[in-house]
Amino acid sequence: MPRRHLRVSGAAQAPLGAVLRDLRTELGVPEEFPADVLAEAEQVAAAPPRLPERDETAIPFFTVDPPTSTDLDQAMHLSRRPGGGYRVRYAIADVAAFVTPGGALDAEAHRRVTTLYFPDEKVPLHPAVLSEGAASLLPGRTRPAVVWTIDLDADGRTQRTDVVRALVRSRAKLAYEGVQRAIDDASAEESLALLQDIGRLREEREADRGGISLDVPEQEIVARGTTYELAYRAPLPADSWNAQISLLTGMAAADLMLTAGTGILRTLPAAPDGAVGRLRHTAKALGIDWPHHVPYAALIRSLDPHRPHHAAFLQECTTLLRGAGYTSFTGGERPALTTHAAVAAPYTHCTAPLRRLVDRYAAELCLAACAGQPPPEWAVAALTALPKEMADGTRRANTVERECVDLVEAALLRHRVGELFDAYVVDVKEKEPAVGTVQLTEPAVVARVEGGSAALPLGERLRVRLTQADPGQAKVRFAPA
Repeated sequence: MPRRHLRVSGAAQAPLGAVLRDLRTELGVPEEFPADVLAEAEQVAAAPPRLPERDETAIPFFTVDPPTSTDLDQAMHLSRRPGGGYRVRYAIADVAAFVTPGGALDAEAHRRVTTLYFPDEKVPLHPAVLSEGAASLLPGRTRPAVVWTIDLDADGRTQRTDVVRALVRSRAKLAYEGVQRAIDDASAEESLALLQDIGRLREEREADRGGISLDVPEQEIVARGTTYELAYRAPLPADSWNAQISLLTGMAAADLMLTAGTGILRTLPAAPDGAVGRLRHTAKALGIDWPHHVPYAALIRSLDPHRPHHAAFLQECTTLLRGAGYTSFTGGERPALTTHAAVAAPYTHCTAPLRRLVDRYAAELCLAACAGQPPPEWAVAALTALPKEMADGTRRANTVERECVDLVEAALLRHRVGELFDAYVVDVKEKEPAVGTVQLTEPAVVARVEGGSAALPLGERLRVRLTQADPGQAKVRFAPA
């Protein structure tokens, strides 16, 4: 599911670099891998991995990622079925072919849990020799993979799912902009062109079930002389179509595990009324018309991420995803909560094992379910601890995200302390009504407001003065003017 994306470009790296390094130290982010982990990674990368018997290297898979990405988890091939409908082949990097349960790599992955993304760098889950080398689905390289085959009918509904281990060989590393251009000018080969057809059908099925996909823009702090400006990179339609293939696979995986009676799901309860109410105040602050009879999902589908105030609102909508967790189950006992509210269906993480710990385990459980065999004991044994491990790792990732947002917003405003801004009050503390949160109308910044003597007018316009914007302290503060 989407997160805020933050990127610092150009000269903005210089003043923020030291502060970001301090933040990583403060949060205890494990940037360096221990010597034994690096040694094991080098050894398994140099030696032949545990190779599957099945060979699917004749299938012309391709990857779709940001242009600078080298940790390539997924490759796809799309085709029409002779009798109608579509076939989705989705190859996922087989990390288990390299990582031995109980080894140093495995233990370090359980310590890190996820790849962490900072504006200036990423802190990976696995050493680069694996995540960007031997295990990555790089073009022209034969790799072990977990290959999903999902057959869809003419309306994009799942009819059959199969999961096997196989060798694959990606033919091309594509970037979103190039994919969109090729589809738009009709120069794309059929397998790539079908990404639009299948993606749109899956978006329609998502709308039918009441699901929500947030087209969250990338928030970028751009250096302009001695100051900063906030810019957005709005996602392309191809971003969403690609995400629908991953969602399709995650839903298919959840169904397999629920049927087998052993698994781990990504779950999210329905958002509480208070959280949605807060978003209504944010919508008002940004001039977005949200009639009370319009459901949240319908509003999201009406927004254009190319429009700055819509982009800012979509960023705030990610707060509704923060109640998500992981639910494991064994022995055929179905958990009380099986669905993810944003997906509006059972769903699991299984398509990014190079960047997320749980995906390696989900793959093993689905492979066993499809083969009609018991899952490996090491995978089942991990299910008790995995939800807490993933919760702790996700919490750390959320903290990194939140602190980085504070830092870049402070950098954006550091030269404007004392200036007045128009804002709306989007949140007020229940026990401290003079303290709350404001959303600026321009730029799209959300920050704490305090220092007044009167209760803040929730949902109303408020003129505020910037009292603090210090990247070194990672805080932005306002006071009523």
